[in-house]
Amino acid sequence: MMPPRFPVTSDQIDIVVADFYARVRSDAVLGPIFAAHVTDWTAHEGRIAAFWRNAILYDRGYEGSPMMAHRRAGDVRPDHFPRWLALFETALHARLPVEVAAAWSALAHRIGAGLRMGVADRADGPPSLR
Repeated sequence: MMPPRFPVTSDQIDIVVADFYARVRSDAVLGPIFAAHVTDWTAHEGRIAAFWRNAILYDRGYEGSPMMAHRRAGDVRPDHFPRWLALFETALHARLPVEVAAAWSALAHRIGAGLRMGVADRADGPPSLR
């Protein structure tokens, strides 16, 4: 079994995810986008917490493709990601020790950069091979 990327518990992951989505729901830009796609917030938060447990604790309880989910949504734009990350960082720093929040934030920024590029590729259409 691999050690966690940084010291955080499963309960702390749940707390951060719940805090983040409370902030998302009240955000003027991201709130309506998420509301258009999420009908069961408890299930969604559980799925995202499972994603983070997989990414941080190497708990293999998550199945899915965040890239495909964001691309399929159709209304997620690259310029949404800085706002997403700002809300996420606020939740991290509100709920975790500084060092753990910084480590998780760095991971979220790496993941967010990949998702942002994937959404941008979708927005530009398929690559031209000519």
